[in-house]
Amino acid sequence: MNKLNLKLLRRALVVAKPFWVSAGKRRAWGLMLLLVALLVADTRINVYFNTQSGEFTSALAGRNAARFWHSIRAFLMLVVVAVPVYAYYYYVRDKLALDWRRWLTERFLNGYFRHHTFYHLLSKPEIDNPDQRIAEDIDSFTSQSLSFLLLLVSGVFQLVAFSSVLWSISGYLVLFLVAYAVVGTLIAFGVFGEKMVVLYFNQRRREADFRFGLVRIRENAEAIALYHGEAQEQSQVQKLFGEAYANYNRLISWSLRLNFFQYSHSLLTMVIPSVIIAPRVLSGELEVGRVVQAEGAFSAILVALTLLVGYLENLSRFAAGVGRLDSLESSLHPSRSRRHAEREKIITQRGDHLGLEAVTLHTPNYERTLVKALTLTVPQGKSLMIVGASGLGKSSLLRMVAGLWDAGTGTVLRPGSKDVLFLPQHAYMIPGTLRRQLSYPALTRNVSEKEFRAVLERVNLPGLVERCGGFDAELDFEKVLSVGERQRLAFARVLLNTPRYVLLDEATSALDQENESALYSLLRETETTLVSVSHHRSLVQYHAQVLELKAEAGWDLHSAEGFRFTEELA
Repeated sequence: MNKLNLKLLRRALVVAKPFWVSAGKRRAWGLMLLLVALLVADTRINVYFNTQSGEFTSALAGRNAARFWHSIRAFLMLVVVAVPVYAYYYYVRDKLALDWRRWLTERFLNGYFRHHTFYHLLSKPEIDNPDQRIAEDIDSFTSQSLSFLLLLVSGVFQLVAFSSVLWSISGYLVLFLVAYAVVGTLIAFGVFGEKMVVLYFNQRRREADFRFGLVRIRENAEAIALYHGEAQEQSQVQKLFGEAYANYNRLISWSLRLNFFQYSHSLLTMVIPSVIIAPRVLSGELEVGRVVQAEGAFSAILVALTLLVGYLENLSRFAAGVGRLDSLESSLHPSRSRRHAEREKIITQRGDHLGLEAVTLHTPNYERTLVKALTLTVPQGKSLMIVGASGLGKSSLLRMVAGLWDAGTGTVLRPGSKDVLFLPQHAYMIPGTLRRQLSYPALTRNVSEKEFRAVLERVNLPGLVERCGGFDAELDFEKVLSVGERQRLAFARVLLNTPRYVLLDEATSALDQENESALYSLLRETETTLVSVSHHRSLVQYHAQVLELKAEAGWDLHSAEGFRFTEELA
């Protein structure tokens, strides 16, 4: 139990601490102090309610009308005070949780998008479904952290407030209560604690995998339909659901056992106080109302002492979410990871031109070497074409130049990110309008509709504005445009953004030779320098030099003039 609690506490503190020492800490701590004050008021009100319950019970037993109506009036006055205290307590708690969620989400998103981390996470299978962790686990963590913390604080207040009440009735009852709570907690965590945490962790992962499987089918619906792959895809998602179903079956089986223990443990508390103090009531030493007070105090103190038992299932669910956030936090802020910088990395430096100095490139897992000791320079106006048989690492080399891969040694010189634009084979279409598509990634640029239309004409998309219903209609461009149209629209982005260098990875693979030649001619008329990966021999004429990748991580650098494009390279 101690090991589980300490590990959970350490992970929770790692994720939680930055918010409480951030620039907005004054507001956060102010709301927290207000919550504590409301908790104190709530505890005192509960003590008064318990006292008045005993009062009017004793008054009824003694047939004392004056005493009875006096206690009822006091009880109603307490209600007037208690209602706003209860209401504002939950309002302030939820407000603080919402502020915390917003701050923590922004922190995780900043780390997620910094230095292409969202891309690098693809090579870390242990960080599954980061989208779910950011969207759901943060929400669960902030709300449940506050709930558990406030439950703990409330438990301490209740323990202090009701202990004196119960001790005044029966010291033996207090001692029995402490022993009962300790034994119950030890049994609950020894038998159920770690098992429930593991099951909830696995359930979150399996549910996310099932949801992702369904999303993947939706995003690739056309390809699956063309392949008639429905049976295989259905089998796959049924397998994912089956894993979630099987784990949840194990989870509810363990929950059943936990419920047996929890309910038997808690229901016994309804009779134990009466049994212990019954002889004193029957002998006339105590009033009947003192039984009601004893039961209320006993119950309040038991809840305080057995918080972890009563909320073990919620705590297990919470612990699973904390573990997922902690591992994602380590990946988003790699200085926390002990494995960080164990291997050498390719260094990227700012330069006036594009160049590679003694670069040896590996795959991200360092299992394979793609190119050894590559040195070359791509000055402004001296475009480079990269050729080679399939699988030798042409696209990987572009990813390295773009800053996505750094597994290896050597130095990459390149201009700033605004001066380099990457065109992949599958042109990315953002959600939104045609105006946003054309402006991407510089969404704040002020371009007139006349300029947009002129560029669309140049890339052979003359009627696209009308097809899209204007520049500001919201569309799913992955469905509206064909693959070739998406590639032409990507060239329009280059013409609008005018980068110094553009990296093209089979960026015209879906186009006929006429459209391909027209687009490359357009780029050659600008000041943009090209670095192209392609199997099309007709594109050599648009470059000044050719890098040929060979087997065994070898390479040769040629002048484009007179370069012989063999069948092996086509």
